[in-house]
Formats: sequence, structure tokens, C-alpha cells
Amino acid sequence: MTLAIQAIRNVLEFAAENDIDEIDTVVLEIGELSLVVPEYMEEAWKAASQRTMLENTRLRIDVTPGNGICGGCGKVYNIVANKGVCPDCGSRDKEILCGREFNIKELLVPE
Repeated sequence: MTLAIQAIRNVLEFAAENDIDEIDTVVLEIGELSLVVPEYMEEAWKAASQRTMLENTRLRIDVTPGNGICGGCGKVYNIVANKGVCPDCGSRDKEILCGREFNIKELLVPE
């Protein structure tokens, strides 16, 4: 809920600073490894946006894959899909490349 409230505050501040009266869609970018569950974010967003200009705004969530690079063989792979194990060499040694994101990616306004 806290993340939804903060994201809504940020969107409302941006809208006010840029004289935006209406937002059709807010696009959030959430990484697979961010510990933010998209379904929970949708519910929190609905609750937190009530009685704001975002109450009827659509929320779209783009999930960023949790990719890492293997410390053993250098292969880039999806950490979640492979349960943290390199599919080529079986190593668990990895560096996370992406997937921890939580960003306001886009605000789409009506034309």
C-alpha cells in the first residue's frame, strides 16, 4: 500500500507541475525480483486512488524480467524461470542485471 500511495503522490505532483488535468493510463514498471506483486499493487492502487483525479485512471503494469549473468560461464538467463540456477552450467553464482525495478514508466493523457 505504501508504494501505491507514494506512486500516486508522485503522479499527482507531476500532473500539477505540468498542468495535466486528466490522465488516461498510468504505466508502472515492476521487476520480477522487486518483491512487489502486481496483483497486490493493482488492489492497493484502486484503494489509494479513490477521491483523487486518478480514481478512474487505468493502471497498466509492465513486468521486467529478473535477468542475471552467470558468474561461472557468463550466460545471461532469467533467474525466476530457472530458479536461480544457470541453465548452461548449473552454477548459482550470478550478478543481477535487471528485475528489481519499481518505476512510473509512462503517463498517458487523453488526446
